[in-house]
Amino acid sequence: MGSYLEQYLLIIVALALVLGILVGYFVRQLVANREIQRTRKEAQKLLDEATTKYDELLRAAREEAIKVANAAEAENKERRLEIQRIERRVHQKEEALERKLEAVERRERDLENKKKEAERITAELQAIKQQQLAKLESLSGTSAEDAKALLFQMLKQEVEEEAARQVRAWEARVKEEAEERVRNILATAIQRCATDVVSETTISAVPLPNDEMKGRLIGREGRNIRALEQATGVDLIIDDTPETVTISSFDPVRREVARLALSKLILDGRIHPARIKEIVDKTKAEVEATIRSEGERAAYEAGVPGLHPELIKLLGQLKFRTSYGQNVLLHSLEVSHLAGMLASEIGLNVGAARKAGLLHDIGKAIDHQMQGPHAIIGADLVKQWDKSPEVAQAVAEHHGESDTTSALGFVVAAADAISGSRPGARRESLEQYLKRVKELEDIAASFPGVEKAFAIQAGREVRVMVKPEKVDDLAAVRLARDIAKKIEESLTYPGQIKIMVIRETTAIDYAK
Repeated sequence: MGSYLEQYLLIIVALALVLGILVGYFVRQLVANREIQRTRKEAQKLLDEATTKYDELLRAAREEAIKVANAAEAENKERRLEIQRIERRVHQKEEALERKLEAVERRERDLENKKKEAERITAELQAIKQQQLAKLESLSGTSAEDAKALLFQMLKQEVEEEAARQVRAWEARVKEEAEERVRNILATAIQRCATDVVSETTISAVPLPNDEMKGRLIGREGRNIRALEQATGVDLIIDDTPETVTISSFDPVRREVARLALSKLILDGRIHPARIKEIVDKTKAEVEATIRSEGERAAYEAGVPGLHPELIKLLGQLKFRTSYGQNVLLHSLEVSHLAGMLASEIGLNVGAARKAGLLHDIGKAIDHQMQGPHAIIGADLVKQWDKSPEVAQAVAEHHGESDTTSALGFVVAAADAISGSRPGARRESLEQYLKRVKELEDIAASFPGVEKAFAIQAGREVRVMVKPEKVDDLAAVRLARDIAKKIEESLTYPGQIKIMVIRETTAIDYAK
């Protein structure tokens, strides 16, 4: 019974196992069929999407091909039109060249005809001239050769007189130059001092690397230029002058600060109000240090120790001041040396003379801020800071603003005159130069037959253009001498002035 039950259970287990296997198989088949259907749906979806994209790409490609074809057709059409235009221009130029060639040939023929006509007229004029010359000889009873000899004799006499006059003028000039040289030798021996002093000009213009920098200096709505003018106290003139900015100020120190600051800003490239203020402050400190250093150096070189710091500062400011092109600080230093030498020659106080010479133009440091002559201003400064009455008196007397009574005042005035009169120390003013040039041109233009007159080479040469129909060759020679004589009688000038008379005949004709 037990064995039978076990077999029955085994059969049931076997049946259950087979049934489970069958159920699992069918379940797997069902799952597989569903997966296959899902995969087929996805594949169909991908296929549909690919087909749609293909159609879109194909349609876009066709549209692009149509656009390219249309563009190519338009370009070919434009090129054909351009070729046609070029061909028309070439044809027009060929026709114009042919017309010009015909005109040139026609002008050549006309010129040839005119040349033959001119030769014929010249021959006729020559014959007439010979006839007139023969008639003149018969009427005057003198041959042409005799007339020439008489004219040359008269001209020779006039030239000899002119040469004698020139010799006398040269003798007088040589004598004057010899006397001047003797005076210079004596002055040099008395002074025992020689310094190099040349004409200078105060820099008032700053070069720019390009015109674009002008806009950067002005800034948006002018804020940069306003900041720079407020910080430096000068006026900046930015006009049509290419690559240049002009600095305008009566104060030479402010002008120097503005020049240095502007140069630094241009070199740095960063231009804005904050940077401008920073650069100007640094530049002011540098210029003040330079002023102190130059004042101390001048006092040391002049041998004037113990000067008040305020006078040292004012002396340093004179470095940036010029008078008639002469640097005032160098001029004061030279006057100090000269005054000391002169004082030693005549037995005066050398130290006081040196100090008075060094400080004689101290008033020029602030004369743009105060009213009155610079000598009186300088004397007041010396009285205030140096407490030396004789030096203050000499400073006040050196230009004659007060009655010259002291020997030291005479010494300083003489040293000042010697320094300013050195050759090359000062330059001639522009007004005097223009006046002298205008007088030369007016004298030359006052003679009859003169068309134009130009003074060149700084007034050392006058070129006179005459009318050829009114002034012949001989008259041109006489005109040059007459102009030279009138200039000698009317003007005072150094050296000599060359008079060049130019007579030119120009023949003009037109080919039609």
